[in-house]
Amino acid sequence: MESFSSSIINNYLDGMQGGTMDKASPSGMCFRDSKRKVDYVLAYHYRKRITLHPPGVGSPEPMHRSASLALVSNGGTEKGRAEPQQQDGDQSVPQDQPGPPGMEVIELSPLDALEEEKRLQREEYECNLLEAGLEIEKDPENKSQGLSFVRIHAPWQVLSREAELLKIKMPTKKMYEITEEGGILKTLNEIWCKLTEPLQPQVPQQANNNMKSLSYPFSREKIYLYNIKDKDTFFDNATRSRIVREILKRTTTKARNSMGIGTLIANNVYDAAYPLHDGEYEGQNDDMNERKLLYREWARYGVFYKFQPINLIRKYFGEKIGLYFAWLGLYTEFLIPSSVVGIVVFLYGCITIESDIPSKEMCDQRNAFTMCPLCDKFCDYWNLSSACATARASHLFDNPATVVFSIFMALWATTFLEQWKRLQMRLSYFWDLTGLEEEEEHPRPEYETKLLQKKMKNRNNTTENSDEDDTKKLTWSDRMPGYAANLGLILFMIMLTFSAVFGVIVYRITTAAALSFNTNETTRSNVRVTVTATAVIINLVVILILDEIYGAVAKWLTEIEVPKTEKTFEERLILKAFLLKFVNSYAPIFYVAFFKGRFVGRPGHYVYVFDGYRMEECAPGGCLMELCIQLSIIMLGKQLIQNNLFEIGIPKLKKLFRKLKDERTEPKEMDTNQSKDPQQWDLDYILEPFTGLTPEYMEMIIQFGFVTLFVASFPLAPLFALLNNIIEVRLDAKKFVTELRRPDTVRAKDIGIWYNILSGIGKLSVIINAFVIAVTSDFIPRLMYQYAYSQNGTMHGFINHTLSYFNVSHLKAGTQPENSPFAQDVLFCRFKDYREPPWSQNQYEFSKQYWAVLSARLAFVILFQNLVMFLSVLVDWMIPDIPKDISEQIKKEKSVLVDFFLKEEHEKLKLIESFITRDKQKHKSGTKGERIRAASFCQFNQSQKGSFASFSSQHTEV
Repeated sequence: MESFSSSIINNYLDGMQGGTMDKASPSGMCFRDSKRKVDYVLAYHYRKRITLHPPGVGSPEPMHRSASLALVSNGGTEKGRAEPQQQDGDQSVPQDQPGPPGMEVIELSPLDALEEEKRLQREEYECNLLEAGLEIEKDPENKSQGLSFVRIHAPWQVLSREAELLKIKMPTKKMYEITEEGGILKTLNEIWCKLTEPLQPQVPQQANNNMKSLSYPFSREKIYLYNIKDKDTFFDNATRSRIVREILKRTTTKARNSMGIGTLIANNVYDAAYPLHDGEYEGQNDDMNERKLLYREWARYGVFYKFQPINLIRKYFGEKIGLYFAWLGLYTEFLIPSSVVGIVVFLYGCITIESDIPSKEMCDQRNAFTMCPLCDKFCDYWNLSSACATARASHLFDNPATVVFSIFMALWATTFLEQWKRLQMRLSYFWDLTGLEEEEEHPRPEYETKLLQKKMKNRNNTTENSDEDDTKKLTWSDRMPGYAANLGLILFMIMLTFSAVFGVIVYRITTAAALSFNTNETTRSNVRVTVTATAVIINLVVILILDEIYGAVAKWLTEIEVPKTEKTFEERLILKAFLLKFVNSYAPIFYVAFFKGRFVGRPGHYVYVFDGYRMEECAPGGCLMELCIQLSIIMLGKQLIQNNLFEIGIPKLKKLFRKLKDERTEPKEMDTNQSKDPQQWDLDYILEPFTGLTPEYMEMIIQFGFVTLFVASFPLAPLFALLNNIIEVRLDAKKFVTELRRPDTVRAKDIGIWYNILSGIGKLSVIINAFVIAVTSDFIPRLMYQYAYSQNGTMHGFINHTLSYFNVSHLKAGTQPENSPFAQDVLFCRFKDYREPPWSQNQYEFSKQYWAVLSARLAFVILFQNLVMFLSVLVDWMIPDIPKDISEQIKKEKSVLVDFFLKEEHEKLKLIESFITRDKQKHKSGTKGERIRAASFCQFNQSQKGSFASFSSQHTEV
């Protein structure tokens, strides 16, 4: 034990004697020597095995590990491999390893054997980390069971070596000027900067914004190129933790063929691995750190009006998270003009509602349009004027301005995506992501485990024809069960969504029928409102529940596919989750928009379900108003409940549950060495682990669909999305700064597959809005009536034109209204459709107007789609993907880099030449001195007979 600790662990100190071990570093960010920075933390739960010898054995009191020991490594000398360290408290060894003479071999219980295996894996893993050059510090295990931390520090040699291997770009000594665009653009930019100065976050900025450091992948051979003032601060905290994470990923252990820290966490050898936050985010102390700065200037609701400090976010959390918040900020900014235009469209509907002729005709009681009963037997004939309120409300969203707004939103989506590509390229330039190569990813632990199982199986079933290449990777045949399960379950989930929608349809039909039987006049008059409101709320609840289920199912389906890398896993998870959640969120809306009221039939020949229940039909004003209600409630409900309440509540509940679990599992024992104030690694362990950006992107992508796909029916959708996003930005910011452990920094040059999904939604929105305008709204029928059927070119007579006649004597027996006071007075009732009148030869068949309107609708869809697609392509072509100034700066940077290298190499060559010249001069002077001394020696030999005084004088001259 002593030899091992002296060779591997350089200071294995007694905490009761070494006073420095009892106190943690003041900042909680360093080792106990307050010098070496903690770059990464490993956390694990331990459980000691204390075994008492049976009475009469005569052995001393049970041996166990001293509670006052702390383990520290400063990474100094011998990092040779050693056998895994055995705890002093072990009184037994596994049965397959005989112990020293005189030691009793005790059979381990399954739980103790598992703990012993985990301990040995941890010790071997930590020894391998030491061999890799890292330095570690461990907490003393003072309790019978509890939580312990391993703190890791990367010295300069490791950081420089790994930075070179990872090709991390670091700033050089060279600074060059960024050329700004001149002319009117520069003037407008200066004016904009002055106007928005109060909105800028108060974070440290570069002294001269017109200068940029020339960056180059780190190289130890060219270390003279870099501006290294202090080796401890040259690599920032995010870069240091990234380097350590890479070492943790590739460091292996022999036990169970562990492939890195991911496998060890999956096997519960360690509980967590995470970098530390930069201290507390709030407090009375004046020590300012980046986390506290982010909290004050970004992660509070009180600074909602300020811009985001994107550069500081990127520095603290890494490029991948920085790009997400940059995208979210741009999306929120783009919602401002679309919200303004949406409000204008809505106000146009409010202003023109009094001059809308079809609404006036519907509300005019003098017209006396007697409508056919809405249900069999229990519903009476009714007057169309009773639906006046619905007709007036429909005009707010069903007016000519919505067509213009739909075209605007299609172009808005294209412009937004183009502008994001430009911003992404600008950020890539300033964040030194240009030319970023795809890093070789380590295989996921689950993939390695599956591959190991395959190798073991092939080893047991060795055949002569076995292919060695097949054992090095998982083939399609290995994944076939997973693919089959994916296909089957995804189809089942989609059918489940459709079943839920159908269930709500059945609820609407049966509830409407039941309320129609009610004797209360008020209840019967409000049947449609009651059914619509309750059905939408049920839809919302079902969507929220299925969303959570689908998220878990998508993750499980992706896991059984066994993707090789994390990137592949993430992309497949995103596609599955998006498909399921897209269908779940929009299926009820698609039903109302395109299917409700299309398969009702006509009076005397209605379509029935469940033997007696008529299919539901649209309101007299059309289905667009109901589509608007459905869309608004689902959108607002998802944003309020799922995006805000769930995001705030669930992390707090998880944090409370984890805290209670730790308090319940850990015995209440006194820890003499534990400091009173919790250290940063303790505080960070309590936080929720970071699980990726997929949930954040997903909720915004679904919202983007609500804003673009059905915007023709709800022009206020961008406004509600804007109000939500103003809160969402600060909510996500607060969650990242205060509720989550610090994520590992990940370099990424774009937002990945999310851009393709956004682009697909943008193109799909053109088609859907074309059909909403053509099929769901009355825009095309009104247009056709005004220019084809109206006698004076106005909308007068439009309502009468859209209503068909039905002879009430043709109603089926048993479906006529019972006890109707109007039964004897009504000969014909009206219903909304284009059908031939009962006095026609082809009674109740579709009329010529129906086919003309249908042709116009299809023509409008084709025209609208091609026009908007053409304009979108035009906008795409007019806006270059790379800003002109950035493309010029990239070219300039390459030339500056070449000149800088040539200059440095030239100076290096001159320096070498000066050393050579100086060395030659020294060599010549040395040769001359040797010749003089040789001549003197010859003279001395020739004058041996001379006096000693003469020799002395000659020697002195020399």
